[in-house]
Amino acid sequence: MPWNKDQMAARAAREIEPGSIVNLGIGLPTLVADHIPAEIGVWLHSENGLLGMGPFPLEGEEDSQIINAGKQTVTIVPGGSIFDSATSFAMIRGGHVDLAILGAMQVAQNGDLANWAVPDGKVMGIGGAMDLASGARRILVMTQHTTKEGEPKLVRACTYPLTAPRCVHRIVTELAVVDAGDGGFRLVELAPGVSLDEVRARTGAPVAA
Repeated sequence: MPWNKDQMAARAAREIEPGSIVNLGIGLPTLVADHIPAEIGVWLHSENGLLGMGPFPLEGEEDSQIINAGKQTVTIVPGGSIFDSATSFAMIRGGHVDLAILGAMQVAQNGDLANWAVPDGKVMGIGGAMDLASGARRILVMTQHTTKEGEPKLVRACTYPLTAPRCVHRIVTELAVVDAGDGGFRLVELAPGVSLDEVRARTGAPVAA
C-alpha cells in the first residue's frame, strides 16, 4: 500500500542527519517538522528569516507573527532566532544549509529540478527555490509520483522551466525512495506492498534496482 502524506514525511525525516541545518520547502515538506525527534538536535531554517523552527502549533496557540515561508503559523524551539531575509539568504548561498527538502513538478533522471513554473501557467516567481537548490549541500525532493492526470513527475528530461540543474540527490514519493544522478534513477526502497514493476510503470524513465 502506498505511503500516505504523513508516512512520506516520516520517511523523509529519516534522511536528516543529527545536528543538521535543514530547510523545509512549501507544501509536503512542511509535514516533516512533526516527524523529527527532538533529541537529534536538528535546526530547521525558513528562508523568510527563522532558524530553530518547531512543529506546527496546537489549535488556539497560533501566533500570526511566527510563520514559515509558506505563511503557515509555526513555533520556535528554545534557542531559535529570527533575522532579516538578507541574512537568511546569505546562509543559503554560503552553503550553511545541510539539507533542503523541496517539492517538485518534475525531476529528471540526472537530478535536474523543476518546481516553480508550468509552461503557459500562472507564474508567481521562483522565490527561494533557486537559491536552495543551488546553495544547500544536499537536496531531497518530496512529491507525488505522478500528477493528478497520471503523468510521471520523474522523467528523462524536464519539460518545465528548471529551478536548478543536477541538484537532486534523493526523491521520496508515495511509492518509493529513488536516487537521481549521472547513472539515472535508482531504487532505494519500496513502500510496503508496492512492486518495482509498478514504480517503473509510473516513472517516465528507467529505474535501476
